[in-house]
Amino acid sequence: MAAAQGRLSDGAGGMDEPKEGGGDPGHGGAPPLPFRAAVEALQSARLRPQIEVETVPAPKRLAPYAHALEAAVVDGEEDLADGRLVLLCDPAGHDAWRGTFRLVTLVRAELEPEMAADPLLPDVCWSWLTGALAARGLSYGEPSGTVTRASSHYFGGLSARPAASQIEIRASWTPREGLGGVPDTAAHLVAWSDLLAQVAGLPPAAPGDASVVTLPQRRGPQSR
Repeated sequence: MAAAQGRLSDGAGGMDEPKEGGGDPGHGGAPPLPFRAAVEALQSARLRPQIEVETVPAPKRLAPYAHALEAAVVDGEEDLADGRLVLLCDPAGHDAWRGTFRLVTLVRAELEPEMAADPLLPDVCWSWLTGALAARGLSYGEPSGTVTRASSHYFGGLSARPAASQIEIRASWTPREGLGGVPDTAAHLVAWSDLLAQVAGLPPAAPGDASVVTLPQRRGPQSR
């Protein structure tokens, strides 16, 4: 995988609305206890040091309550992949979700030309997501998503640039709720970071890897 260019300006599954300032988690009034507990669990997750994460303003029109994270897989000054994960909560329940919580994600990275040409790539990328969740022993329902390949070819004054290809995974799923109606969001975040690392081309982390670190750990603005 080659470096993903730029920072996230779009999202997955309805995350394409403009970012809004402020720390308001939603428009449903005071956040309910299960949502607050789920957000706190996200902050307790321990991720590989190559994955830098920050909390960002969440979209406000997808659910009464939302919490969003952005992440990048970084090697020195190079971004290998980036993504966004949004936790949605509707205490009244949602027919399409079949639950009160939903996780929505975008993951993307640039591809080497030979990998971009593989006809099985979309199926493989989707299996990376489901496999990451299964490897962490997570139960979930109603998964949906898309895997998109895009290629850019340059002409005229830009003809010196090499052709570039990018993979983009947009997905959402309903995490199974546990005690007190709270899903194990920390484990889902770790599984999502496994997907991000795999898309970036990092080797699997060893079980119990002591190099994992606790959120938050996002560095200041980078010039890449």
